[in-house]
Amino acid sequence: MRTLLADMARTLVPPKEDRHGPLPPLMLTLTVVTGLIDAVSYLSLGHVFVANMTGNVVFLGFALAGADGLSVLASLVSMAAFLTGALAGGRFGSRLAAHRGRLLASTTALQAVLVLGALVAAAVSHGEVTTWARYTLIVLLGLAMGMQNAVARRLGVPDLTTTVLTLTLTGLAADSVPAGGAAPRPGRRILSVLAMFLGALVGAALRTELPVTLGLALVFLVVTSVVTRRLSTPDAAWAKPA
Repeated sequence: MRTLLADMARTLVPPKEDRHGPLPPLMLTLTVVTGLIDAVSYLSLGHVFVANMTGNVVFLGFALAGADGLSVLASLVSMAAFLTGALAGGRFGSRLAAHRGRLLASTTALQAVLVLGALVAAAVSHGEVTTWARYTLIVLLGLAMGMQNAVARRLGVPDLTTTVLTLTLTGLAADSVPAGGAAPRPGRRILSVLAMFLGALVGAALRTELPVTLGLALVFLVVTSVVTRRLSTPDAAWAKPA
């Protein structure tokens, strides 16, 4: 238990000598954003994910088989937007690979613009998810989450992908002491799961207040971008490629 709590503390407040500097708590913030946005997409946009593409592929199969409440078009549009965002994130990663801080700050700033666009669309539609509002939100949010996923890969912070928890949960069990493993970073892995859970919980609780949920995600993105930019000194050791 002491090791677990110590690992959680190091993740939330990294020591100065930590190889990844302030990235772990910033990535946890983005994980909360993922929970918020996938709650919006699934509960308000017609059972479609914009961050969890595993779920989308499964939903597409269900929809093609004629399952009720699912849309082939919505799943395809979400996947196309996510892939486009991931492509853009990959380009950003290539151009800014030499400084992880600038990469994260720039990407989250662009994500914030996309989420702001989604917020405006939701406000204009007065919270009613009409057809045009639905697909506008799917495209904008899919772009934002695809970009986030690609950049998280480039940042290379272990166990903090911000959008996928399958491998994180697998690692918790497969690398545990009962399984004969060394149980590396258990606190970080648990915090990642809790961050996603918290975002999903809040997003679900606010499911009738779509602009509020998007506004909350926007605040987290802006804070992440501003904090990262302020900490991204040219000589920051943690900002070097992983």
